[in-house]
Formats: sequence, C-alpha cells, structure tokens
Amino acid sequence: MKHFPENLSAKLEIRKQNNALRKLPLSSKRIDFSSNDYLGFSQSEIIFNHTHEYLITNNVIQNGATGSRLLSGNHKLYQETENYIASFHQSETALIFNSGYNANIGFFSAVPQKGDLILYDELCHASIRDGIQLSKAKAYKFNHNDFEDLENLILRNPNTIIYIVTESVFSMDGDCPNLEELVLVSTKYNCYLVVDEAHALGVFGETGGGLVQMQGLQEHVFAQIMTFGKGLGCHGAAILGSVELRDYLVNFSRSFIYTTGLSPHSVAAILVAYQHLKKDSVSILKLKENIVFFNQQKNLLSLKPLFVRSKSAIQSAIIPGNEKVKTIASQLQEKGFDVKAILSPTVPEGQERLRFCIHSYNSTQEISEVLHLLCTFLF
Repeated sequence: MKHFPENLSAKLEIRKQNNALRKLPLSSKRIDFSSNDYLGFSQSEIIFNHTHEYLITNNVIQNGATGSRLLSGNHKLYQETENYIASFHQSETALIFNSGYNANIGFFSAVPQKGDLILYDELCHASIRDGIQLSKAKAYKFNHNDFEDLENLILRNPNTIIYIVTESVFSMDGDCPNLEELVLVSTKYNCYLVVDEAHALGVFGETGGGLVQMQGLQEHVFAQIMTFGKGLGCHGAAILGSVELRDYLVNFSRSFIYTTGLSPHSVAAILVAYQHLKKDSVSILKLKENIVFFNQQKNLLSLKPLFVRSKSAIQSAIIPGNEKVKTIASQLQEKGFDVKAILSPTVPEGQERLRFCIHSYNSTQEISEVLHLLCTFLF
C-alpha cells in the first residue's frame, strides 16, 4: 500500500498541534447533557415496540428499500408518513430525505439557479453552507440575526430572485431569530424564505411542531427543513413546501434521486415518532420546564454572562481556548456528567464553548449539580 499523502498528514498534524483533532468517542453511562435526544424518543420502548407492531400489522417484512425511490425503493410507508408529516405541520406536502444533511445539500444545490442570490445567516449549519457551495447561484452571508444588514444586501441586488436562509434554532448558540420580523423583510422584497428547523422540532409549540408553526408563519415560508435525528429520536428529514416544490425536488435534487431510500423500518419509526409526539404533551412540557430551570440556575450562580442568550434546549457557555474548554469538559465528565466541548475550527477561534443540551429526562437536581460544578471548575 502506498504511503499516506504528505499534504493530508500535514493537515492532521496541524489539528493535533492545535489540540483540535477529532476522535470518535465511545458511548458513556454519564448523565446526558450532550445528545440531541431532547425528548428521550431515541430511548422510548413505546416507540420501539409500536414501530415493530406497525410493520407486522401491515405485513411489511422487508429489511431494505432495495433502491432509489424513483426506481424500486418507494415502498408504501413513504406516502402514509409524508401525508402525516404534511398534515401535522399544516403544509401542502412533505418529502422525506435520508438525513438533514442530505436534505440541505439536495435543496440548495438544486433550487437556487444561476443568476439567483442566496442570503444566509453567517451561523447557518455546515450542511446549508455545503449545499450553497454546490449551487450555481451567488451567495452572501449576513451578520447573525441582523436584518438591517440583510436588507442592505437585498437593496444592492434589485430585480433578482433572492432566497433568505436561516435556522429557527442555531445549533451552536441555541438562539433564535425574530422570525416575524424576518417574514416582514422577506414579504416586503418578495424573497423566498427557507428555515431549517432541525433543533426546534419537538422543542417549540404545544405539540412540538417547531418555531415557524408555533408562531403561525408557515404560509409565509417557502421551505422548511425538518430533521428527525434530534427531537424525534430516529433518522431522516423532510422538506416541507408546496406541491410544485416537491415535484421540482423529485426531478432535480440529486441527493434525493441518486441514493437508496430509507428502509421501511426507518420510515415506520418516523411515522410512529410523529404520532407519539402529537400525544406526548408531558415530555414537551417537562423539557420546557427544564429549560426555564436551567436559565434560572445559571442566573442565580452568576453564570449568565458566560452563556449565549437562549430559550432553546441548547445552552452554550463560551470558554475561549481549545485546551481550557477541553479541560473543564473532562472535569465534568469525571464527575459523571456528559458535557461536550465544542472546539475551533467547528466554532471560530475564541468562541470555543461547553454546549449543554437540555432534555425532558434531566432532573432539576442534575441541572443544579452540573452548574454548581461548572462554577467550581471555573472560579
């Protein structure tokens, strides 16, 4: 076998020197403050058993999709699940993709055309930026949640089809944009608004429908990307939008067309998780209470200046420096709390952080204890 390319070895060495080399961690038995399993659905025996029962009842005994959905992989569970998702979110249609990453790659590489313009929040997720890089449209970022900056960019590009892109909950900061104001800007200039709701599904709204739906703005949004690997605790994603958008994606979205579909079991898990979400108001309410309690405790402990302002399940404490934030994360982990350090270059240098993810199954005692420990290790 040939030697590993020197230029690739050099890049790995730089990561090591910067204390930023990524490694795959083993799962732990620590108290969970790191996963995106906000409602505990990934661990739900009810969802697990109901998914199995659904497959058996409907005589679906099949392990794989067998091919692309345009060939042999469009098994009957897809239509029922997409119809349910569309109805749940009060959308014309839903189109399932294999993951949130696939959905964003597929949307942004296919929909904005040459001569169009994409204006995206500077903190948008890597999957959005990767999709934009594959697009033939021009793209500019606007300052985070700064709609004056956004409006200036719009005014510099008259007579142009413009897509405005944001997230309802930003994955590293946990904060939310003012969607009502953003809708006003989008409407004023006839732009197409696209909202990634990956970290809002299961968190916002009485039935966990997300921030757009909670605020009754779905009629003003061109496309919503809903991801199922977080609040729903399973796998996959869907793009919500008009019938025309669905037809266009089926015909032109390469990450949809040229991949094997999800297995019947995966699609059944999505359907059952949505059905459970509609009924499980207890978990949704408990999550909201825990988010409020976390914010109250960090204020009582004088930790508020350290944290990015957030009312979501993501709470980030800025602790500059890869080495320092990794040390504190390790200290918390040694005490039995699974809190992860987010390092540069995942976030900008100087913005390294501890990212606390709050769940419905965390106790108030656990929240209080982990924040008291944070105080001890910091001060």
